[in-house]
Amino acid sequence: MKINIKITALVLVAATLGFFGCKKNQYSFGDLKTPSNLNLTATVEGVDEANPNGDGKGTVAINVTSQDAISYKIDFGDGKAAKMVPSGVINYKYTNPGTADYIITVNAIGTGGATSTISKKVTVFVAFEIPTYIVEALTGGPGSSKVWVTDRETPGHVGVGPTDLFWPSYYEATPNQRAECLYDDEITFSADANNNISMTIDNKGQSFFTAAATAFYGTSGGDDCYDFDVAAPRRLSFMDATSASTTENSTRVQFTVPGNGLINFGTGGTEYEILSITDTQIHLRNIGQDGLAWYQKLKVKQ
Repeated sequence: MKINIKITALVLVAATLGFFGCKKNQYSFGDLKTPSNLNLTATVEGVDEANPNGDGKGTVAINVTSQDAISYKIDFGDGKAAKMVPSGVINYKYTNPGTADYIITVNAIGTGGATSTISKKVTVFVAFEIPTYIVEALTGGPGSSKVWVTDRETPGHVGVGPTDLFWPSYYEATPNQRAECLYDDEITFSADANNNISMTIDNKGQSFFTAAATAFYGTSGGDDCYDFDVAAPRRLSFMDATSASTTENSTRVQFTVPGNGLINFGTGGTEYEILSITDTQIHLRNIGQDGLAWYQKLKVKQ
């Protein structure tokens, strides 16, 4: 009988200990507070009268404030992963070339995961980042310039072909075959400290136009030399090539010449794709007013 009493007592003690041992700890997070009074500012760097969407660097200063937020999750609207920004302050750099609208969305996070949301649209201009090797070859590098002339001794220094090819299948000029006004032009490409590239042309007073392009330049006639002023410096706009070229036949980089778009001879085209470039030679392609692909080869002036 005593043995049974002892066993029963032991069972009760074990059960009691087990009950207290399994009891869960209780934690308190305090009051759940939803962030309020959200305010979001997004300032595009370099905005002024001449650059309403920024200076091309793509940097936007974002500042979020609220009451009762402990952190912020920011989606920048460019398809990249959102970031946790506890301070609510970040300088974000957009990288897609061109001008685009982005919706910045902020989730302000309070205690216990309570959230509030605010959004803002920004319009940002991002300048195309010219590959370093092109800047170096074309200009000599930041703060430098190089003078180029038509590579008149090289076959195909002027050429033309259909737009679905990337070589002049219709015609390639033989050495010194074209008019002298095409050969005496000096084209200077210059890069500033930020790798912006400008072009200045000394055409000795005349430029060569193709017949189909004369009206584009305000005159009329056949393939010939015409009085034309191209002396003013022009800043070039670089971008990814829009043609169907590949890396096997092109650098896949093109630039636009503002205004008349002329480089040593005029086809009426203003966009030039760089097919190839070295420190001493460059091969360009553009689409003329006649709907054909025109080619020109330049070399560094000796």
